[in-house]
Amino acid sequence: MSASPVRAVHPEDTGYRAGRAVFGILLLLGLGCREPVPDVSSAHSAEALADVVSVSVSGDPSSYRFEVGIRSPDEGCDRYADWWEVVSRDGELVYRRPLSHSHVDEQPFARGGGPVAIEAETAVWVRAHMHPNGYGGVAFEGSVHDGFRPGELAAAFAAELAEQAPQPPECRF
Repeated sequence: MSASPVRAVHPEDTGYRAGRAVFGILLLLGLGCREPVPDVSSAHSAEALADVVSVSVSGDPSSYRFEVGIRSPDEGCDRYADWWEVVSRDGELVYRRPLSHSHVDEQPFARGGGPVAIEAETAVWVRAHMHPNGYGGVAFEGSVHDGFRPGELAAAFAAELAEQAPQPPECRF
């Protein structure tokens, strides 16, 4: 029995290119992802509100560092996400991270802050504020222990916190 000839695959080969194209399409469609990624797009985008798109936490109890991803329709200092904050379930401000400039060309963007003085099991909200429109975009809820996921939070929830310090500095750009 004679050995069958081995055929080298060449990038110019039509079958090779078709296979790469199919693989690329499957990758773009997200097929093969084991866990679905939550849709955190906001139904409020026409209202120009800032959405939290991610929350990660590091550190130790009573001094955690939060890294918060935000998507916002920034246009410059007249309209931009001016802070993110951690709020207790009963509406108390736990921590606020002021933002000193717009992020027109950096969307979504992430900024860290802390220390955030909570325990691992303490359930909180993480939300963003949009100048001048206020609260109302997608917020995340959860705890350091259980993780954070998008949740339903009314724009009016603890809206009076918008007047509480710390306030952002004057917008730089």
